[in-house]
Amino acid sequence: MACSDSMVSMNGTQVSYIGHDCEDIPEFLGERYGLLTRRLDLSFNQLRSLAGLKAFTGLKELVVDNNLLGNDLQLPRLPTLHTLTLNKNQLTDIEALLEHLAKATPSLQYLSLLGNEACPNQLVSLDKDEDDYQRYRYFVLHKLPTLKFLDTRKVCKIEQQEAEARGAFMKVVKPKLSDMVAPGDPRSECSSMPYTPLPRGSRDGKNHKGVFAKCRYIYYGKHSEGNRFIRNDQL
Repeated sequence: MACSDSMVSMNGTQVSYIGHDCEDIPEFLGERYGLLTRRLDLSFNQLRSLAGLKAFTGLKELVVDNNLLGNDLQLPRLPTLHTLTLNKNQLTDIEALLEHLAKATPSLQYLSLLGNEACPNQLVSLDKDEDDYQRYRYFVLHKLPTLKFLDTRKVCKIEQQEAEARGAFMKVVKPKLSDMVAPGDPRSECSSMPYTPLPRGSRDGKNHKGVFAKCRYIYYGKHSEGNRFIRNDQL
């Protein structure tokens, strides 16, 4: 794709290069706008690398939502960057990401990771709940204690205190059953099927077979329907 100034939107020190399907930051952006840019928006591309940010030495805000950035993300050192949004990318390793940001962006105060697997939000992962998300917040704040705003919420004093005291132990880890079961293991088949108490041989509706077996459970309660009609001398 040919690159030109006509694809760039500039307003003062704000530069936008949105929706051009580039996988890397075009060199001409850094050459022409790197020294002047304070806010850079590269949303809705196909970015897999941010190596081209080296030219943006005075960058304060960076928006790279809706790209293809993964766990191999490497930012150059951006000492003045205070705002970073990485929404809707392909980030899964939260700990590695936070450790990298702590070194590359020491002034970071505003961070958003919504839409990544690394951020356990119910809107993205149905198996996550509010408790998972809160633990994630504590863990992030433990790693990046200078944050004032995370995702859609301001960081409160109670969160800061909890993160300082217990944030190191709040990493959300919920292994999937598919990760724990080896290929070929009968349990891998069961994990994809809804629960049923019927034996395996009777689960196929097209090839149904009657199954006889002893019940492992016996009801001894007073309210059994049978107890209404059977006398003690008949037992």
